[in-house]
Amino acid sequence: MNNRHRIAVLLYALLLHVPTVFAEHYVNGVEGLKAASVPPAGFYYRLYNVFYNADSLMDGSSNELPVDFDVSVYAMANRFIWITEQKILGADYGMNVILPLINTDISIGALGVDDSDFALGDVLLEPIILSWHESAFDAVTAAGVYIPSGNYDVNQPASASKGYWTGLLTAGVTYYADPEKTWSASILSRYEFHGKQDDTNITAGDDFHFEWGVGKTIEGWDVGLVGYNQWQVTEDSGEGASTTKDRIGAIGAEVGTFIPSLKTAISFRALQEYQAKDRSEGSLITLTLTKIF
Repeated sequence: MNNRHRIAVLLYALLLHVPTVFAEHYVNGVEGLKAASVPPAGFYYRLYNVFYNADSLMDGSSNELPVDFDVSVYAMANRFIWITEQKILGADYGMNVILPLINTDISIGALGVDDSDFALGDVLLEPIILSWHESAFDAVTAAGVYIPSGNYDVNQPASASKGYWTGLLTAGVTYYADPEKTWSASILSRYEFHGKQDDTNITAGDDFHFEWGVGKTIEGWDVGLVGYNQWQVTEDSGEGASTTKDRIGAIGAEVGTFIPSLKTAISFRALQEYQAKDRSEGSLITLTLTKIF
């Protein structure tokens, strides 16, 4: 196969795959340090400001496709968390809902794609959160579902909605290396299983994610290294579906603090992706605010 024919084949495959360039619902990199630590009983509002930019689209061998690709995403995700006084299996029982507003600009010059959209994305309803707090660790497990509540258009790659349901299972641990809990190491894993996208008759493969963080608290400031990895663990299915399982990794840094007078926590993190396969590769910046009521 000569180079021109190879590129033509790749472009055709990409054209089929454009509606599901970003197949997963869960956004990696939004939790960071102490990711598996859930707050005590109470009501909380958390605002995620997520900025994602990428100008590389990688093929199934992690080679950049020559397609003049560029994507920019800003998501303002509003999360409402209620941790109750009720105990289940010794854990605090809680629930939450996330309402995301998403602005996406995407262009693929080789395909003549130039699209943008700002709209409500798919809502996450998580009716089960169980969290434990011990002297040396925190732990969490949860179950939820992404509801295709936004508008999806098969001819609009920038659509805020995915156009299908996704189940989400969560488990994680934060370990504290000293009695004062100034040193922490955390891992938070997620497993997604997707429903069929009716407009394309394609079902995206299951995804496994984990976010990690290693940090130190210094005079009221949390600082440390953070990262994430994601693997598609089952193949997409349906006519025209990609046969390649995607993957991605990222590493970065985080700084955060708590402002007692405002009852508000603030954190900032920046990550660079690497070893992307069958997906975009870029950078992520997240500014998170958490208000205690």
